[in-house]
Amino acid sequence: MISKNTLKFIKSLQQKKFRKLERAFFVEGSKNVTEILKSDFKVTHLLATEKYISEHHGLMSQLDVEILEASPKELAAAGTFLTNDAALAVAELKEERPFEVGTEELVLALDDIRDPGNMGTIIRIADWYGISKMVFSSQSADFYNPKVLNASMGSFSRVQFFYAPLEEYLKTQSAPIFGAYLDGESVHTASFEPTGILLMGNESQGISAELEPLVTKKVTIPSFGGAESLNVATATAVLCDNFRRIKK
Repeated sequence: MISKNTLKFIKSLQQKKFRKLERAFFVEGSKNVTEILKSDFKVTHLLATEKYISEHHGLMSQLDVEILEASPKELAAAGTFLTNDAALAVAELKEERPFEVGTEELVLALDDIRDPGNMGTIIRIADWYGISKMVFSSQSADFYNPKVLNASMGSFSRVQFFYAPLEEYLKTQSAPIFGAYLDGESVHTASFEPTGILLMGNESQGISAELEPLVTKKVTIPSFGGAESLNVATATAVLCDNFRRIKK
């Protein structure tokens, strides 16, 4: 049975201010918990049903953390899921460290992406295309927001990231910066370098005006129908796919 203090602590982590104060966050559900247990995150609490413990016996035996058996009802009460018959894990926040763009490496930069679902989906897309480095503007959604983590489907555990004023960061980078614009060059004909930063803008406003002078090349996804725009996560997937083709 989960103690009242443990339940109160975990529930508090639904709010960003308490995640920052406690330097902790939680993930829930079989997929995200399994991924974080296999990662280099330091897990401090693990709440799991008898079923989950039995199905992941090998993984459980390797852990250096106390496992508290919990009922699905208790897990649902602690987290954000309406139902959870698997597990919930609490882990320490990682220290954010700025990074450089490596040779033949694509980095994603997100400018004011505020929707947690979009953020999580983009993290998952980045993982699919082998992108392990991301930089977020200060106004972007919190990486450790439960909605972001849930949408990432475990990909959050394989991404290195930090938050920064993007104008200052991008000015220090020598790698070409590819910006997503409606009036850019078609990705079907554009050439790409093997190294670069892909900059994606806000869901409704696009890339901030102050960042435009820093963009090396504007690119766009050509439309063949009547839709006004694409969801930013969908657009990110299309651009990443075309970037990986590396037309020269």
